[in-house]
Amino acid sequence: EAGSEDIDILPSGLAFISSGLKYPGLKSFAPDKAGEIFLMDLNEGNPRAVELRISRGFDLASFNPHGISTYVD
Repeated sequence: EAGSEDIDILPSGLAFISSGLKYPGLKSFAPDKAGEIFLMDLNEGNPRAVELRISRGFDLASFNPHGISTYVD
């Protein structure tokens, strides 16, 4: 609904997608919705983005993700 802001794809084929960026002067398709992180398994025949649950205690109301990166150990 709010569009994707960034994506990071792991060598395993898992893709993490940030969504919900609100930026002054940029049209927001869901101005009252908090930002989200989605996971997509690109190895699946018909991949679909699944919203990841964010830990309790995190301030979701002000979550405004701009970019995303991963670290593989």
